[in-house]
Amino acid sequence: MIAAVTAARNGAAVTLIEQNDRVGKKICATGNGKCNLTNEKMGEAYYHCREKSFVASVLRQFSEQDTLAFFRSAGLCFVNRNGYLYPRSEQAQSVVNILQEELRRNKVKIKTKEKIVRIKPPVEESDPWKVFTEGWSYDADALILANGSCASAIAGADGSGYELTKQLGHRVIRPLPALVPLKCRGIRFSAWAGVRVAGCVRLLIDGRLTEEAKGELQLTEYGVSGIPVFQISAQASRALSEGKRTQIALDFMPEMSRTELESFLSDRRKQFPEWTSAQLLEGIFPDKLIKVLVGQKNLEETIKNLILSVTGTGSFEKAQICCGGVDVAQVRDSMESKIHRNLFFCGELLDVDGICGGYNLQWAWSTGAIAGKAAAKSMRERGDI
Repeated sequence: MIAAVTAARNGAAVTLIEQNDRVGKKICATGNGKCNLTNEKMGEAYYHCREKSFVASVLRQFSEQDTLAFFRSAGLCFVNRNGYLYPRSEQAQSVVNILQEELRRNKVKIKTKEKIVRIKPPVEESDPWKVFTEGWSYDADALILANGSCASAIAGADGSGYELTKQLGHRVIRPLPALVPLKCRGIRFSAWAGVRVAGCVRLLIDGRLTEEAKGELQLTEYGVSGIPVFQISAQASRALSEGKRTQIALDFMPEMSRTELESFLSDRRKQFPEWTSAQLLEGIFPDKLIKVLVGQKNLEETIKNLILSVTGTGSFEKAQICCGGVDVAQVRDSMESKIHRNLFFCGELLDVDGICGGYNLQWAWSTGAIAGKAAAKSMRERGDI
């Protein structure tokens, strides 16, 4: 949608082909339905990509401030929640409505219920791109692929864009679930299922600390979930796919060092010598978690460094995004293909994934706007507009 609007604002006649019955379905599921548009803290450090310079170039061309300016120009108001930017209504549908209105205002033709099955590139430079759907064909001077990934259970998130790009000669890094819960082994998880607790999760790959994140952990019947787990899940997905030993270490009292915890519990034992280990933890942790903690050999070690083996991730349907996608080594920072002239990519179709906090939507806005502007510029230079 933002690619279409930007191309149209720059003079192109645009047709948007959508396989769902309406545009913007996936936006409505973001930010728990509130749509975290972007984040005040922005930079390539918040993204996973084999070429960080590519991410940095994209964000320089269209920053979080450009995102806010774009949506202000379309009539959207914002609210700032500790650096996380949302529509003032805190309803994702507001963002969809605004974008749909911009599509109409800029005379973008929208073709819904049209699934693309094949793309034929130009033989000669003067030839058009030919896009074939299940019931029609379209000619275009420039083509932007914004197919998204196979993440989420929303209709249309089928990963079909990967196959289309492969047919066009592009390399696709294997897509894997990201921002997703982790399945583990190491304890009887049914005992703690349903507990939410503040903590820190550290990702260990072949015994080496790779990433860590703090926040509310959600303990489940299969392992762990919650925002901190989501933040490390892309790296865990990649490690598992490469056959590496993948573990997580849970710290249920990150505000204390190991020495401070030992001193704290020692003082409680002296103050209440008659208390059991479970009673020592009363008022510190939820009851279900206490039962798990005291069932391990070393209480302090378990609280500060509970090691679990990661056996898998949630499915694509449970994932918010994918890691993997079109190899950015084959894409210019204008989002144009290095293989085909006037072919552009944007959004989650590319092998770039961000952490939680508005970063993946920012990637969509940035790459979409850049692709739309570059496509229109290319057409203008050739005299097509």
